[in-house]
Amino acid sequence: MRIGELSGLTGVSPRSLRYYEQQGLLAPQRTDNGYRSYEPLDAVRAANIKELLDAGLTLDDVRPPLEKGCLDTPLRQSPQCAEMLALATDRLAALDERIAALRTLRGRLAKHIDETTTARPAAGGQD
Repeated sequence: MRIGELSGLTGVSPRSLRYYEQQGLLAPQRTDNGYRSYEPLDAVRAANIKELLDAGLTLDDVRPPLEKGCLDTPLRQSPQCAEMLALATDRLAALDERIAALRTLRGRLAKHIDETTTARPAAGGQD
């Protein structure tokens, strides 16, 4: 299939598909006239890569599981590779830490705003 067909099938833009190829994540064949030709496996891999990137992983995160064949079947239809599961678990823990830190910062800022607005004299007050 050509790049437009793959894009329509997976929801991955042609630009992203070319970028995945540039980064070595996809390796389409080339026709005699130079067009990219994708196999069904490329569609599965592209959809999986997109899903993982949308979940907050990076291309560097995706590369090792891809090379081990962990992305050769739809993510929801196959058992997770141990490496993918460990990576996802680590990412989730890091996100939880960031959320906790952001909640702390939010609380400090809200407290500062509250203290500032309650300590300020009303506008147009008497002298």
